[in-house]
Amino acid sequence: MPNAAVHRDGVPAPLPEPPRFAPYGEIGPRPNIIVDGAPLKSTVLTLSHWPNNSTPAELKRDTSTETVFAYLDAPHQHRAAGIVSNNHFDEDGLFSMYALCAPAHALDHRDLLIDASRAGDFGVYESRDAARLCFAIESCASPDTSPLDADIFTGCERQQVAALYPAMLDYLPDLLDRLRERATLWADQDAQLAASLRLIQSGVVTIEEHAGVDLAVVRIPADLPAQVARRYLRAEAAPVHPFAIHQYTDCNRIVRVQGRRYELQYRYESWVQLASRRPALRADLAALAARLNEIESAPGTWIGEDVNEVAPRLFLDGAPQSALELTCFLDLVTEYLEQAPVAWDPYDWQG
Repeated sequence: MPNAAVHRDGVPAPLPEPPRFAPYGEIGPRPNIIVDGAPLKSTVLTLSHWPNNSTPAELKRDTSTETVFAYLDAPHQHRAAGIVSNNHFDEDGLFSMYALCAPAHALDHRDLLIDASRAGDFGVYESRDAARLCFAIESCASPDTSPLDADIFTGCERQQVAALYPAMLDYLPDLLDRLRERATLWADQDAQLAASLRLIQSGVVTIEEHAGVDLAVVRIPADLPAQVARRYLRAEAAPVHPFAIHQYTDCNRIVRVQGRRYELQYRYESWVQLASRRPALRADLAALAARLNEIESAPGTWIGEDVNEVAPRLFLDGAPQSALELTCFLDLVTEYLEQAPVAWDPYDWQG
C-alpha cells in the first residue's frame, strides 16, 4: 500500500514522526534511535541485526532495513525520539535510516530497499535492480566516482560517515526514482556481475557444497584475471564477483580455489543475528592458520583474520600460491571446522 505502513490485519498503520539524522559522536544525552549499529547510553530504541542489539523480538529481521519496516508496521512499538543515527555507513544503514527519516517515500520503494539491503550485506538479491542500487551507493561513497561534494571525503572515517549520511539521505530519492537513468554509477559492476554469472552457469567456475560443515568450494580457472569489485565500501580484487557466488550457494564458509591459491572466508551472515536461519558459528581462523603454517613449505605465511571482523579471511600472505595439494588443504579445513570450538556467537554476544 503506497505511503502507508500496514498492520498485520491489512489496514493502514499511522507513521511515526520522522526523526532527523545527527552524527553518532555528537548525540550525547539526547534520546535517539540507532539503526544498524551499536546503541548509546541515550538510545531509546535500537533497530538493528548487530550482535549487541536490543531490538524488540517481534521486530527482528535479517537486515536492519527489514527491521525498520517492521517497526513502521507496528504503531505500538513507536518511540518518541527526534534523532536517528548510526556508527558506520553502508547500504543497510542508509536504507534503514531513510525508512525512518522519509517513511512515505521509502514505503513506495519498500521491496527494492529490502532487497537491496540483503544485497549490500549478504551479496544476494531477487531483483537485479537491488544489486544495481548497491553498486550505485558504493560509487557514491567512493571519492573517485562519487557525484557528491568532494569535501565529504576529507577528514577521518568518523567525519566522513557524519558527512555521508545527510548527503546520501538527500541523494537517495533520486536514485530510487531514476535508477535506470543513473547507469554510470552501477554499469561497471553490473557488467562484472553478469560476466561472473555466465561463468558459473556455463560451468567454467564450479561450486561444490560440503553441507556438513556449511562450506562451499568455488573452483576458478587459474588464468582468470581479477577485477575490482567494491563491497563494504572497499575495493577488492575478485576474478568472480562475490554477488555471483552468493547467488549460487547459501553456505556461510566460502573457499575460493584458483590454481594453488586458496582463500577461506566467512560470510557476513554469521556475524549478525539472522532471524530466518542460523549459519554455522565461527571457529578461530588464527588457530587454523597456525596449523597450516606447520605444514606449508611455500615461502609465505598463512594469516587468519580476527574472527570478530565482519567477513574475515584465511589466506597465504607473501607467496603467490601454496605448496599444499588442494585435497590436503580441504581435508585440514573441513576437519578443523568440524572439531574447533566456537569463537564467535552473535546470539550470545558478551561485548
